[in-house]
Amino acid sequence: MHDLPNSTLESTSVSIRKLDFNYGSSKALKNIELEIPEKTVTAFIGPSGCGKSTLLRCINRMNDEIPIAKITSGSIHIGGIDIYDRSVDVVKLRRDVGMVFQKSNPFPRSIYENVAYGLRLRGERDKAVLDQAVEGALKSAALWDEVKDRLQESGLGLSGGQQQRLCIARTIAVNPKVVLMDEPCSALDPIATAKVEELIWNLKGEYTFIIVTHNMQQASRVSDKTAFFYMGELIEFSETTKIFTNPRIKKTEEYITGRFG
Repeated sequence: MHDLPNSTLESTSVSIRKLDFNYGSSKALKNIELEIPEKTVTAFIGPSGCGKSTLLRCINRMNDEIPIAKITSGSIHIGGIDIYDRSVDVVKLRRDVGMVFQKSNPFPRSIYENVAYGLRLRGERDKAVLDQAVEGALKSAALWDEVKDRLQESGLGLSGGQQQRLCIARTIAVNPKVVLMDEPCSALDPIATAKVEELIWNLKGEYTFIIVTHNMQQASRVSDKTAFFYMGELIEFSETTKIFTNPRIKKTEEYITGRFG
């Protein structure tokens, strides 16, 4: 079975080519063409129901879990591998393409075990290796100093912002190549949101981030590139500064300036 290429050897850019996607007979995505560069932050913006979260879930095949959902044409390649090829191991794909959800979802177990979970799942048993990986992931998620003396306490006892950073630590502990984020700050207060945004900015040199957000200010703060979607179509994709200051398409300008959405 195919695994994704080692990110130190090959590009882990995400290439979406002429993608059509349906829920039953309803077309949710239409002819999406998108080249997302590696080790950058790309924001997906657009009104509710425009297809941005659907596309995000296509990138790690989470839509496979929905019986009526299917790609009807086109492809998605990561690092040159067609992720919908029959030879691709979906479990490994979801390890390489991690996901952080809108609502933080720590497991009902200790902080330590939340972070170690993915490593244990793939067979790691060496305590020294686990200890190092847990500490490294929590430091990368800017959470280590807050929890280092309570690693055996439940992750559910953390604040909402800490729980979301714990979920980010759990995601990056297995060293993914791409990190997907679906409205990761929508349930957080401004201080917690700022910490997550700083975390994304600090880690973008290590991972390829794709973030769905309704928050225009957040998209402008954290992303290098922005894709604007409307009614299942990609309307415009460019550098974030250009999208927010000089969009090429009128519909983009109308959305950015709050005329609809």
